[in-house]
Amino acid sequence: MSIFSKIIAGEIPSYKVAENERFYAFLDINPIARGHVLVVPKKEVDYIFDLDDDTLSDMVLFSKKLAKAMKKVINCKKIGLMVIGLEVPHAHIHLIPVSKESDISPGSPKKQFTTDEFNEIANVIAEAFISE
Repeated sequence: MSIFSKIIAGEIPSYKVAENERFYAFLDINPIARGHVLVVPKKEVDYIFDLDDDTLSDMVLFSKKLAKAMKKVINCKKIGLMVIGLEVPHAHIHLIPVSKESDISPGSPKKQFTTDEFNEIANVIAEAFISE
């Protein structure tokens, strides 16, 4: 069971921003930007391109709705999308607020936030997602 499956099951706490019957989205705890979100399917599949077509397309559409909500409440030019897939054996999409291309580099220094700051960011995104 991957760390993401444990998060989805509630065995590990997370800063949830959105969820439906098939996907779960939460703040990255080692973010490269304020509001860096991970979107994961609830069904554990290691490689994003091993997802069936319906799940992959629905995951992108879920991410699109979430990115629109994020853009409303996070100060940035756009929400970038990144898929790497090496660090956790569970397909996932990174949604990262960016103002310039270098903002989305995986080697960027990680940002530090307090628990209260993570909670505030998660709540603002979650409220925007619900109203999207």
